[in-house]
Amino acid sequence: MKRRSFIQGAALGIGVGAIGAMGAYSYSPARSAFLNQVKRGTHDIGVCKSVKVTNISETSWFDNSIFMSDVTASGGLLVDQYTFNWAPFGNGKGPGKGTYEEGMKKIAHLLPNKLEEAWAIAKENCIHPDNPGGFSCLVTVEAMDGQKTNYLFDCGWSYTWMDQSFQREGIDKMLANNEIKAFISTHEHMDHYWGFPVIMKYNPNIHVYRPSTFYPAGKDYMTRSGHVGKLTEVTKGLHKLQDGVALYQFECPIIFKVYGEMSLYCNVKDVGLVSITGCCHQGIILFADTAYKELAYEKDQFYGLYGGLHISPFDDWDPKYDDLVIGLKKWDLQRVGCNHCTGLITAQKFVDAGYPVVQGTARFRSKTTNYLGNGDVIAFPA
Repeated sequence: MKRRSFIQGAALGIGVGAIGAMGAYSYSPARSAFLNQVKRGTHDIGVCKSVKVTNISETSWFDNSIFMSDVTASGGLLVDQYTFNWAPFGNGKGPGKGTYEEGMKKIAHLLPNKLEEAWAIAKENCIHPDNPGGFSCLVTVEAMDGQKTNYLFDCGWSYTWMDQSFQREGIDKMLANNEIKAFISTHEHMDHYWGFPVIMKYNPNIHVYRPSTFYPAGKDYMTRSGHVGKLTEVTKGLHKLQDGVALYQFECPIIFKVYGEMSLYCNVKDVGLVSITGCCHQGIILFADTAYKELAYEKDQFYGLYGGLHISPFDDWDPKYDDLVIGLKKWDLQRVGCNHCTGLITAQKFVDAGYPVVQGTARFRSKTTNYLGNGDVIAFPA
């Protein structure tokens, strides 16, 4: 054997051995020996007494295979969502040939009070218009004095599905009676935001919080949907809503040419941190670490988690996702309500790993009891 070949082979052997050792090392107590110590956050947002989440709809779309065929036909996950020709912004030209403006011209005159007519027009011009559903939940915060405040968290996609879901959970009446303090738009994705005219049908004056990273089309849609109330654009970082409750804006690139997502942190008295997400595109580990680095919360306990966690949302499981499931163990979560883009396989992985997953009822087209499904409720503390 030539000396050069020997050295190359030895180097390769050492490298492979080191990589193999790293696998075991990364799960051993020694793994933290060379890591920088993370400084504990001290920002005080106060405390609240309890948090309740009512799931209005977690079903973004009803058939995953149809959705993915639309994505493929339109150019993939990195293409602008407004070009897909998804409802309600269809122009009749087929997958990947849509534009926001052409779609809006067909329905703008009907928003927000003639949603059935608007969706009927969309169905004539869009691909697979019966597949959209949407994500939305109602967050009810109880203050220390017992006063309860409601926040509507996202508004789904399909006008017809979301209007039915709002009526099923009484959200329509709560909006009309000004019983919901504000609407929080976590990000601009179709299944979290395109149902916005349904809110406007019942309360065009509601206070809206949205990421400052919305694109011009998303901002224009809010205006043309009829919003005339107060608007707060949340910039990167922490934004306190009330004692014990704060939004956090993460600036990160997301699929379908969307940028930035907001999540909610709640500090529950004598219990710990409760975190609520729409999709958690920023990543569940970053989501949890950010709270640790920025906030002081009760008992240093990451107590509860609700929402979509964006781990294998299309159920295309990859072994690397196991690391995320394992990585959550360090937070010692006491109560988990997962759904939406968490992925059906991921939810089962959580159950198999022994996480305290609160089971749902699999009603109203939700697909598993491992999810907090449509119409289900979770409270923190239990």
